[in-house]
Amino acid sequence: MIQAIISYESGEMSQDETIQFFAELVMTGFINAMQGHYQRTAHDLIEQGIISEDGEVNYEPNDEEWYKENCHML
Repeated sequence: MIQAIISYESGEMSQDETIQFFAELVMTGFINAMQGHYQRTAHDLIEQGIISEDGEVNYEPNDEEWYKENCHML
């Protein structure tokens, strides 16, 4: 998890990896121990329907058209 945080913080993650990362944070409950930025981003992903409140991913990976329509914050 530490390496994933470092990758996210340094901007090394693709959109797919970022969504998976936040889904994992939500799924494990680790999101509750994270700083506000992480919690707000997870909340936005949930509100947009990209991930569920349980951390399930609801998106089409590598689909640029889907991203344009659904990922307003990544």
